[in-house]
Amino acid sequence: MDQKLITFAVPCYNSAAYMRHCIETLLSAGERAEIILVDDGSVKDETPAICDEYAAKYPTIVKAIHQENGGHGEGVNQGIRNATGLYYKVVDSDDWLDTEALKKVLDKLAVLVEHHTAPDLMICNYVYEHVEDGTSHTVRYTNVFPQNRLFSWMHVGHFRPDQNLLMHSVMYRTQVLRQCGMVLPKHTFYVDNIFVYQPLPYVKSMYYMDLDLYRYFIGRADQSVNESVMVKRVDQQLRVTRHMIDCQDLDALKHEKRLRAYMLHYLSMMMTVSDIFLLLDGTPEAYTKKKELWQYLKDHVSPKVYRSVVLSLGGVTNVSVPGGDKVVLGCYRLARKLFKFN
Repeated sequence: MDQKLITFAVPCYNSAAYMRHCIETLLSAGERAEIILVDDGSVKDETPAICDEYAAKYPTIVKAIHQENGGHGEGVNQGIRNATGLYYKVVDSDDWLDTEALKKVLDKLAVLVEHHTAPDLMICNYVYEHVEDGTSHTVRYTNVFPQNRLFSWMHVGHFRPDQNLLMHSVMYRTQVLRQCGMVLPKHTFYVDNIFVYQPLPYVKSMYYMDLDLYRYFIGRADQSVNESVMVKRVDQQLRVTRHMIDCQDLDALKHEKRLRAYMLHYLSMMMTVSDIFLLLDGTPEAYTKKKELWQYLKDHVSPKVYRSVVLSLGGVTNVSVPGGDKVVLGCYRLARKLFKFN
């Protein structure tokens, strides 16, 4: 049997209310795709039965895996362990893919594979779908990447603060994910940042298509990116940030200046996000954790890397001047209002 072009991993946890829509959009890829539904110990609804139903109905496309609850990261890990597709993409069970865009992306990947020029990373746009007011916002990269051709890090432009690569925008070669040795921590939210960040040094070729592929459903009260939820789970955000500090020696990338610059940019953003949610907590314990995080960064990276983060966006949220915290939170709330990212 020919290798599948892509594996879609769908971590599912009590997802019965919305997972069918997600799965149906992935099924539009037909036999070119493998869909791995990872039931993460669901007990409150029909998620396990729905996974088995699709696996029975589409035995050449869908696999159902049932595991003890390990969190979103373990669902992604399980998908990587079992993937047979050349490419790998995570799709959360409450999100979906645009079927017309998906066909165009897979058609292009098939041509690139046929010509032996398959990239390590395929990038597309993603769309915030806001449930609260029915609006949407697209994150695209037309100012960052060349379009419709292979390119390397030396061709990458400048990322705006609102323009990071996220799990929603990437399709990695499965081999790249395995080569980098990434194992996402269990029972931890926000590991999608690790998923995007850690494999980047193993990416030598990329391809960008200006297509709105991934539809990111946002605004549900219990979502992990809901502001109040993020404040409660800030320790998990800190765990992810520390993992990202440790997983790559950025000084080792001195010959890949644009890759290094982007990874510094991403790490700085993670420090910023951690700071903001500790400031929103506002307790003495939270301020202690904020201080400890910056000390952890200082102790685990070179002085040059530390200085680079301090002099970037990350350092702005760590100012120690009267009223500085209020200014930082005011800027955060303005950005949240404009971009509606949580």
